[in-house]
Amino acid sequence: MAERIKLPIGVDLFKKMREDGFFYIDKTRLIEQLLENGGEVNLFTRPRRFGKTLNMSMLRCFFEIGTEPDLFDGLYISFREDLCEKYMGKFPVIFLTLKDVEGVVFEKAKAKLIRLIALEAERFRFLKNSDRLTDNEKARYSALIQMRDGKYTMDEDALESSLQTLSELLYRHYGHQTIILIDEYDVPLDKAYQNGYYREMVSLIRALFGSALKTNEFLQFAVLTGCLRVSKESIFTGLNNFKVLSITDARFDEQFGFTEEEVKKLLKAYHLEDHLAETKEWYDGYRFGNADIYCPWDVINHVDRLCGEPDARPQSYWINTSGNALVKRFIAKANKTTKDEIERLIAGEAIEKNVRLELTYDEIDTTIDNLWSVLFTTGYLTQAGMTEDGAYKLIIPNKEVREVYKAQIQEWFKDTVFRNTEQLTTFWNAIEEGNTEAIEKYLNRTLSNSISVFDTKAPEKEKESSYHTLLVGLFTGNSDWLVRSNVEAGEGFSDIIVEPEDPDAGIIFELKYAREVSGLEKACEKAIAQIRDRRYAEYLMNDGRNQILYYGIAFHRKRCRVIVERHEKTI
Repeated sequence: MAERIKLPIGVDLFKKMREDGFFYIDKTRLIEQLLENGGEVNLFTRPRRFGKTLNMSMLRCFFEIGTEPDLFDGLYISFREDLCEKYMGKFPVIFLTLKDVEGVVFEKAKAKLIRLIALEAERFRFLKNSDRLTDNEKARYSALIQMRDGKYTMDEDALESSLQTLSELLYRHYGHQTIILIDEYDVPLDKAYQNGYYREMVSLIRALFGSALKTNEFLQFAVLTGCLRVSKESIFTGLNNFKVLSITDARFDEQFGFTEEEVKKLLKAYHLEDHLAETKEWYDGYRFGNADIYCPWDVINHVDRLCGEPDARPQSYWINTSGNALVKRFIAKANKTTKDEIERLIAGEAIEKNVRLELTYDEIDTTIDNLWSVLFTTGYLTQAGMTEDGAYKLIIPNKEVREVYKAQIQEWFKDTVFRNTEQLTTFWNAIEEGNTEAIEKYLNRTLSNSISVFDTKAPEKEKESSYHTLLVGLFTGNSDWLVRSNVEAGEGFSDIIVEPEDPDAGIIFELKYAREVSGLEKACEKAIAQIRDRRYAEYLMNDGRNQILYYGIAFHRKRCRVIVERHEKTI
């Protein structure tokens, strides 16, 4: 059997991918589109893990002086001989990825930015001795790479003008204008907002970008990437040569992420064609412009796992690369109307919203509408078309992201419920006493105030499982109870068995889902009958627990009904 091509797990350097023989989905048409349709400054906004860094690395490899042309052999752009002849290897390139520019205080983040720019300037150390630069220009270069106490240092003026200075000096040396590539441009702003120095970072980034991208005669063109389209007024003031290419733009829509044809090609290369349906269900669903897009990080990781474990089921990969704090904030901020909208999203419905594609970070949390917008631009929601008045029809893109909402809702639910210990203790006492009225009242109120995670299209067994998880979570908070779930008892498996502190007592729960509210009572009776018929009580009686409560609990959406039977075995 031929050795399979390596999959690029975590590889985002184009040169390494091509030289080391990793599987590569050809995105070099991006070069053609940039040259024929791009602006002087181009901003691509896409969710994380959709190939932004790899594409930027590919651009650098194509345009940079000293490039290796054979890196592009057989790729789309190699057949555009006119473009290769005119542009390949013809320009100095400044490449920065700002993903690590962060810190708990501004000075820490600023020091990382200085080091990043200085290290990039170090790549051009030949400028220090270039016979095409004046002594003054060489001094300006030296200011970008000077060190003090083992650390790079720049004064404020040198830092703010650093990219413009470097582009000018490269032009003086080579006689060609400079291309500037800035990856993850918005990360420093995000981190600054989270750590309380947003204003200082905005001021610094505005000055840095302003000098490099605005009226810079030494600039050929620039490309920036990020997750959010940060307000032009905050950091791109006065930039009139600016082209924004967001997830709603049909231009370049297939150049970030995988199309279905590309996914089919990848699966075929590893003889995994039969796994298309599950790959689509879990990782497809994003809509960029007019293109239907899969998350490449997910697809590659899933294929890699299948190669080593053919029966592996899909799991979350993209989601696990982030803390998903945004979804958590969204759920915590949700009012009654928003909670209902979230339930409809999870059930597969579309929610119509007017989306703001341009925000400042300090606006994100000011309104729930802004959070809708950020969820859309960062990939936690996608669009399924627009209404006549310009609103987007927002949906959850796929099963992976739906699981994130469910997990965060369940976490929020636990925090909310366990915060009110008095009501919860009363609920536990009501269960031990057999007080069905109090139990129903608590559960119905709790369900009413929660966000349902029950898919309306799911089978009844799956819905029962969701309520089962809910009750187990409520019960296990009682430190005096031993709670067992899906335990083998009698002639079957009991949903939940509780052993209270009282050694003579025991509680058995059987859960049912009713298709209609009117069927709740009958479903409860069926649950009680199942406990009796399958002799679940034997499990407790074998432990000497002879005072047993049988609970039949039936649910329909946010309504429940509870009935109880008491059984006491006399010794």
